[in-house]
Amino acid sequence: MDKTNFAFWMTVTGTLCWVVCFWWMYRISTKQDAFLRQLHAQGKRIETLSKLEHDLIKEVHPQVGEIKEGMDTMVAAAKETAENNSRVSKHK
Repeated sequence: MDKTNFAFWMTVTGTLCWVVCFWWMYRISTKQDAFLRQLHAQGKRIETLSKLEHDLIKEVHPQVGEIKEGMDTMVAAAKETAENNSRVSKHK
């Protein structure tokens, strides 16, 4: 095998390696694009759920305040009742 023949086959081999390398990179890129699309869709779903959760919390928040006010009233009434009961039992 002379130098010219050897150089020809090395060039062919190098060219085939480049073709395989570009095909491989294209394949990896395609998989990455598919993964990024899935990740983007997941992000959109999380964003939608987060917005719905935020809206629910905003809807419930005033009710929590009203419940707390009602509880404060009930605690005050219970304390008053307990004080009245303790006064009545002391006088007996």
